[in-house]
Amino acid sequence: MGILSGYRVLDCSIAMAGPFAAQRLGDMGADVIKVEPTGGEWQRHNAAGGCEGNQINVSFLSLNRNKRSLAVDLKSEEGRAVLLDLVKSSDVFLQNYRPGVAKRLGVDYETLSAINPKLVYVSMSGYGEDGPYAMRPGQDLLLQAMSGAMLSAGREGEAPTPAGQYLVDAITAYTAFEGALAALLHRERTGEGQLVKVNMLDAIATIQMQELSIFTVGKKPQQRSAEPHAHVYIRAPYGAFATADGYIAIAMPSLKPFGEVIGEPSFLEMNDTTDPWTHRDAIYARTSDRLKTRTSAQWLELLGAAGIWCGPVYGYEELLADPQIAHNGTFIEYDHPTEGHVKAPGFPISFSKSPSELRFGAPLAGQHSREVLAELGYDEARIAALEAAGAVASTDAGR
Repeated sequence: MGILSGYRVLDCSIAMAGPFAAQRLGDMGADVIKVEPTGGEWQRHNAAGGCEGNQINVSFLSLNRNKRSLAVDLKSEEGRAVLLDLVKSSDVFLQNYRPGVAKRLGVDYETLSAINPKLVYVSMSGYGEDGPYAMRPGQDLLLQAMSGAMLSAGREGEAPTPAGQYLVDAITAYTAFEGALAALLHRERTGEGQLVKVNMLDAIATIQMQELSIFTVGKKPQQRSAEPHAHVYIRAPYGAFATADGYIAIAMPSLKPFGEVIGEPSFLEMNDTTDPWTHRDAIYARTSDRLKTRTSAQWLELLGAAGIWCGPVYGYEELLADPQIAHNGTFIEYDHPTEGHVKAPGFPISFSKSPSELRFGAPLAGQHSREVLAELGYDEARIAALEAAGAVASTDAGR
């Protein structure tokens, strides 16, 4: 039996990050019920990498094992009543709706926790559930671009280098998984459920703790070399493109409206089913040529107004100055006894009833050896003997 056997999870998420997190819970033995529309989650029918399955898209297949499917219309009173009945006997509810959608559907934390106060409610978002970017699309490539990560690979002078994986989705999934487990532990100890909030921006910033600390503490800039030190499965155009004054990220737009905005007539005759694959190089080249005619700010305004997924490509300096980062409190600061002032990504999960806190920075080797041994009941003589024998080492500042 899995370690989470006996726990029930309601997975109301779509795409990758939410389903991946729920799948992890299912892999550990939880009874995961995937709550999806009567026609099925959209990703069931959306070919991944140009590869279609027999009945189920391979991407959906890879993210939804160890689940049972409940196809229900949450917009109907009857369908919602079914879900609310399930909530009464569930342990975890996971969703990644756009901000405000859960409340409109009547499945927000306040509503569900009133039905089941022991419920762990995991809410996932792109940039945070409030703040200046709350309503932006939380798409993997755009978050990679904004996080500074793209400028940590590739050649100097060449376009920023995205990861060849859905990196932000994956790390957000693991963060949500971690948050759900921690909240379940809290419930075991206290009997109370809580709201757990996770967002993609904080998650991708946090996994760069080494690189960002090298930048913030070590004062080393992101300087790429002449040679690269680093998706072929995403339709064109998809990537970072040079503009008149920098770079922007563009994520798989529908070609006709995209062509209208950038003034590329050949895109108006293309279809979104096959051409983004068969004419990948031509689409990239023509997009690249067009985008060089305006500044990044101009393109982001034009493309954003047309509903095209796009975003800035940040380095760490721009990331640290961004208002959403400040709003989220993404970074923590403290003084370390040997390293001085430290500024680094903090804990990316928000718990409504058991918030995280900074108790101390990175310890010195053996800094707490004596403290821990004393807690085990070792007396001073035994601790000293262990130290003398080299079995333990201590740098206890109190000695």
